[in-house]
Amino acid sequence: MQRPDRDPPFYNPPRAQSARLDSLRAAVETIEPLEVAGRVSGVRGLLVEIGGPVSEMRLGGMVDVEIAHQSIIPCEIVGFSGSKALAMPFGPLEGIRRGCPARVRSAAGGVRPTDAWLGRVVDALGRPIDGFGPLPQGPKLQPFKAEPPAAHTRQRVGAPLDLGIRAINTFLTCCRGQRMGIFAGSGVGKSVLLSMMARNTEADVAIIGLVGERGREVQEFLQDDLGPEGLSRAIVVVATSDEPALMRRNAAYLTLALAEYWRERGAQVLCMIDSVTRFAMAQREIGLAAGEPPTAKGYTPTVFTELPRLLERAGPGAGEGAVTGLFTVLVDGDDHNEPVADAVRGILDGHIVMERAIAERGRYPAINVLKSVSRTMPRACDPEALPYVMKARQTLATYSDMEELIRLGAYRPGASPEVDEAIRLMPDLDAFLSQGKEESTSLGDCYRRLASILNGV
Repeated sequence: MQRPDRDPPFYNPPRAQSARLDSLRAAVETIEPLEVAGRVSGVRGLLVEIGGPVSEMRLGGMVDVEIAHQSIIPCEIVGFSGSKALAMPFGPLEGIRRGCPARVRSAAGGVRPTDAWLGRVVDALGRPIDGFGPLPQGPKLQPFKAEPPAAHTRQRVGAPLDLGIRAINTFLTCCRGQRMGIFAGSGVGKSVLLSMMARNTEADVAIIGLVGERGREVQEFLQDDLGPEGLSRAIVVVATSDEPALMRRNAAYLTLALAEYWRERGAQVLCMIDSVTRFAMAQREIGLAAGEPPTAKGYTPTVFTELPRLLERAGPGAGEGAVTGLFTVLVDGDDHNEPVADAVRGILDGHIVMERAIAERGRYPAINVLKSVSRTMPRACDPEALPYVMKARQTLATYSDMEELIRLGAYRPGASPEVDEAIRLMPDLDAFLSQGKEESTSLGDCYRRLASILNGV
């Protein structure tokens, strides 16, 4: 049977029909089968007490509190007290009063991303905040909170990944699907290092979560550090420091949810969160408000439960896709053994240590190679270049051991051939480790430049 010259009104091409069915299915899934509602009975600090059908509410579930006609504050249930549910709002508490209806959502919280989300900036709930209009919704719900892939189904980490930064490419070579932490105090250059990786790393998609970031710095990061080229293949999730704790925590969850969406489609994803410490601080606020006892430095037990559940979601998946995770850790008082830093270091596949003393000398990025570790080294390193990398590490270690004596003039040249060689090579190695924000050096060029320094060429 031949297709008529003009399509009848009910004719739809198969692809268009499938897209409409997907949209219809997504719309039907959002319909609440039965409305369950309670009422606000009180406000206690950051918590909203809700009375009513508490048996229909669940920990971690969503509740919409209606403060005026068509004005809603979304909340999450964080605990129970007697016959009341304790909820924490995603927005300011202003306007909530006793008796406000609190409608329970049956669907799990999540987003429906599509490829059209690339190049956009969203808040912690997946709503656009860049002024470029609404975001199209995909057919599949991607939950905010998901379980990490089962250990026995995950692939191994892939090939070496070029991050474009000489200190990391050479001494801390990373692989696709690896998870690395960037540990530093405030003002040492973590955000700039992340922006360099976002621009230079070979990946299909970059998902960047700015958790608890200063509001003034968001536009600077987007326009100056990331730039139009970096933003075109990225999604940026923003929750500034003035937003409620639930928004700051959910920004990290949304970042991993978006990364998982593209990993399931077989993409190589670069996932970056700045910073995990502010995620931990947000979880601490939530835990303390819900009545948890404080433990190490005031952090509640759920902080150390949620950290591995968040960070383990990155990494290789069951298929071809992988999430390479780069997570910054803001160490408290430059103490790299404080509780959050210590916990994160034990979860990830390596750590990059940035030191204030190196930054004060004017060397950026201020990476201390000797205190940093990549757990895929030396397997990830080019076998021909590995001897040069090991020799350079030994030279840096020798100079570090004798640095105080050298600077004081107490070392006598000729006393040790190894120290003499370290003094001779150190200016070139220091220049090699120093790199401008706009510079990028490939893996092969890193090895060649290091070999030429050590060979005296």
